[in-house]
Amino acid sequence: MVCLYCGGDLAVSNSRPQKSRNQVWRRRRCQSEACGAVFTSTEALDLSQALSVAYEPQNDELQPFDRDRLFVSLYESLRHRGRSAASHDARALADTVTAHIIKTNIRGRVQARTIRDIALDTLQRFDKAAASHYAAFHP
Repeated sequence: MVCLYCGGDLAVSNSRPQKSRNQVWRRRRCQSEACGAVFTSTEALDLSQALSVAYEPQNDELQPFDRDRLFVSLYESLRHRGRSAASHDARALADTVTAHIIKTNIRGRVQARTIRDIALDTLQRFDKAAASHYAAFHP
């Protein structure tokens, strides 16, 4: 990575794992004496490259995992909570579901049914009305 301001080399001065979001937080400092900028970055695994989804158990055709698709389905189920709350809650629930999928997945493959079951179980604990909505639209 290079400095956003001058294009110089960067040094990492602090790094912390963010377990709940599967990210790494890093404090970076530009090594150029003229610039010396300090800023923060977060690094996350590109799940579309690391995780594949099988939508039909008998079919070997795999598609990349799409966290945005998961977020939208959760958001739609949470819309009764209001726009701002639904967005915030769907983002947090998508992080929770994604973390659980990563923990239970070994070979980089997951069945769409497994994602549905994990999302439904997570929603059931959080908001039963949202879980009912999700189950109706994701049989």
